[in-house]
Amino acid sequence: MAVVKSLVCHSSQAAVLLLLLVVASLQTRTSKAQLSCTNQLINLNVCAPFMVPGATETQPSPLCCGALQAVQHDCLCSTLRIAAHLPSQCNLPPLYCAT
Repeated sequence: MAVVKSLVCHSSQAAVLLLLLVVASLQTRTSKAQLSCTNQLINLNVCAPFMVPGATETQPSPLCCGALQAVQHDCLCSTLRIAAHLPSQCNLPPLYCAT
């Protein structure tokens, strides 16, 4: 009976350890994905000369186009979604942009 209790105890400990490793792995992947998205967005800085109001450059450079192409769809869409909600989260009036 003591052997069975010992095996059950060790099995439970192993299961908990495995669960902790899986959670840690998922958190690491999420952090890497966030870092990757952040890096992709930072690389878009080369597009600033074409995006700021009053810019004299009207056509994006090949470097800008390459940086934009490298941004993953989910990264860009999530960023735009977050940016659209920021004013309300900061207790500011919503932004309405004319086209």
